[in-house]
Amino acid sequence: MKIALNGATTMHADLETDIKAASKAGYDLLEIWASKLRKYLETNTPRDLKAMLDEHGLEPYSINSIEHVTFRTPEEYEGIKAECEELTSIAGAIGCPYVVIVPGKMPEGKSEEEIMEGSVEVLRELSDIAAKHGVSLAFEFLGQTDCSVQTLDLCKEIVERTDRENIGLVIDTFHFYAGNSSFEAIDELDPSKLFIFHINDAENLPKEELTDAHRLYPGTGILPIKEIKSHFDKIGYDRMVSIEIFRPEYWGHDPYEVAEKARRATIDVLGLEQGAAGGTA
Repeated sequence: MKIALNGATTMHADLETDIKAASKAGYDLLEIWASKLRKYLETNTPRDLKAMLDEHGLEPYSINSIEHVTFRTPEEYEGIKAECEELTSIAGAIGCPYVVIVPGKMPEGKSEEEIMEGSVEVLRELSDIAAKHGVSLAFEFLGQTDCSVQTLDLCKEIVERTDRENIGLVIDTFHFYAGNSSFEAIDELDPSKLFIFHINDAENLPKEELTDAHRLYPGTGILPIKEIKSHFDKIGYDRMVSIEIFRPEYWGHDPYEVAEKARRATIDVLGLEQGAAGGTA
């Protein structure tokens, strides 16, 4: 299983620092944070970025993310399509296979069926934009109660209904737990449709009190990471894992130390052998 560093984990570091820290710590992959990417491209080109990634032995795995893609006003949705064109174009240029997209807020008065229909319509249109650049879109459900897609169960059905080769999903351990997703949904999942696995842990708080700021290094909190991994083993998923931790406390630490600590914690909690984890410790 290859290990990725997600730019959210080192939010205050720039993209060049993320690349250097991930390389030094022995990561295989990098999930690029979109705002860092845009800052980098103010003075560099996608070709420069590809060269730097190659130099440091990293594969770009995804760009994170296009937020609230569904249930927007017509004017807002034009902006979403433009952002999809922007980021998938860059992804295609640097050989990055995925861009992460996130559902919109819970629309007032909509049934679950209407949420699915509206989501499928948007995903198909964005799929067409991404396909022009040879890029796939990874749809990430959020466990918070104000999100229109809160569970793997619902996200999986939306992806299946969309029925596009370049549309899959993200499972994030925090959102899986906070939104009360079922393990049965993992068991029924086509592993080829699980594009990205985000790992993190969380403090021991009631689910309704948990926020992204309560995330922790994997294996240091209360999330059922080992149980999730056992269900991944059951369906044969072993492609990759990416460490995404939105913890302001960690953002104040040395990004090189954060990258190293996060990778070691992930190897330990998932029981990965060093060879299977890619790179060296």
